[in-house]
Amino acid sequence: MRIKPLVVLGVLAVALSACTSSPQPTASPSDLKPSVTASPSASASIGDASAYTVTGAWGKKPVVAIAAGAGNVSNLIVKDIIPGTGAAVQATDNVTVNYVGIGALSRKQFDASWDSGSTASFPLSGVILGWQQGLIGMKVGGRRLLVIPGDLAYGATPPAGSGIKANESLIFVVDLVSIP
Repeated sequence: MRIKPLVVLGVLAVALSACTSSPQPTASPSDLKPSVTASPSASASIGDASAYTVTGAWGKKPVVAIAAGAGNVSNLIVKDIIPGTGAAVQATDNVTVNYVGIGALSRKQFDASWDSGSTASFPLSGVILGWQQGLIGMKVGGRRLLVIPGDLAYGATPPAGSGIKANESLIFVVDLVSIP
């Protein structure tokens, strides 16, 4: 089952699935909410991103290589791959992005907006905490790597059928298209 996109609430998943060329299954809002609670105002810590290599041009689906010893992380890792030059994301913004998501343990892609051929738009306050914290300050036209620990993603109860393991860290590469 493909959940489209995993980082947004069910209402957005339904809206986005209507925009694709093929029918997509929808998920209930309880499937898409993070299963943990933490303060969304906590600041992101810039961690060691050397275990992850991202290649490809902005606006094109990136290729992510993960070092052999990499696995789950305990802190949010945020790295600008391509610095943007536009407006910077604030906690109260709506954003339009392209992204790819990969499980840190499975090393498998579980979702990518590029595969559907359309961007994803949502309020930043409606996504997993790792995105809420990790996209703050990102500028339009930028590409950012987020390595999100399980407690800032889906914790022990990831969405059914997503392929995400319980407490698995998630790796995202995000291109910020606009702040509508």
